[in-house]
Amino acid sequence: MSEINMHVPETGSLHPLVEPEWLEKHLDDPDLRIVDATVQVKLWPFPHIRSGRRGFKRRHIPGATFADLLKISDPQRPSYTFTMPTAERFADHMGRLGIGNGTRVVIYDERENMWAARLWWMLRTFGFDDAAVLNGGWKAWRLEDRPVSSKPCAYPATTFTPHVRPELIVGKEEVLTAIEDSTTCIVNALGRRQHRGERKEYGGRGHIPGAKNVTAWEILDRKTMRYRPTEELRELFRPMLEAERVITYCGGGIASSSDAFILHLLGHPNVAVYDGGLIEWSADRSLPLELGE
Repeated sequence: MSEINMHVPETGSLHPLVEPEWLEKHLDDPDLRIVDATVQVKLWPFPHIRSGRRGFKRRHIPGATFADLLKISDPQRPSYTFTMPTAERFADHMGRLGIGNGTRVVIYDERENMWAARLWWMLRTFGFDDAAVLNGGWKAWRLEDRPVSSKPCAYPATTFTPHVRPELIVGKEEVLTAIEDSTTCIVNALGRRQHRGERKEYGGRGHIPGAKNVTAWEILDRKTMRYRPTEELRELFRPMLEAERVITYCGGGIASSSDAFILHLLGHPNVAVYDGGLIEWSADRSLPLELGE
């Protein structure tokens, strides 16, 4: 068990990160909602994005339901950006999944924890704090030969009451201002080659000026998909932890949510996600991009 997850309570409110061992012991808790948030993405040589529902129907953690981020996200924006929906839309989807007052939520995915972290960040943005990411997700669950089911599960519908925290999501204007703000650190969660400008995956080459680069993949143990030990994460995020405010970004709000999630676990009190990401930023030719490290 990683150090950042040492104080998970047996009952009551959830720590934001839980281990497979803990979840298996609590599969039958009546107030617990287990949610698969997988989205399958292929970026190269061209973008291809599809819901993870098909794989979920074949096998999932017992008692899990499926949250389709393609449908939950804002329908007025291109679906591949996964931008935040209205509070009403989000509340409707969560309520139909059985998530509301008096419930606890554990989220996982079949990828790199980032889809789980995205839904976790969305829940937090809309005022719901009793949620956790499963450390290692489906990969760690299967590596440890824990139970699997193909049985459909639906929790009773309930009411989700949103309490929006607007400070957790920022737009391009706030990011542009942050470039010249010495108290704010911008973090790019995309890969090294995209950061340096050697690849063009999201409409533009390079990175937002001044951004540090901590990829959403280097924060993981790639064999287990668990997050790396606390001290290694602290070292990776050291410049951000010393900043008064942090803004994370990626292509469209997903990998950046994973970086933001870890910064929250490490105790940073003032972290926001740039929701539009490089897709939105690069579409505006008046906004600067920087090449190199």
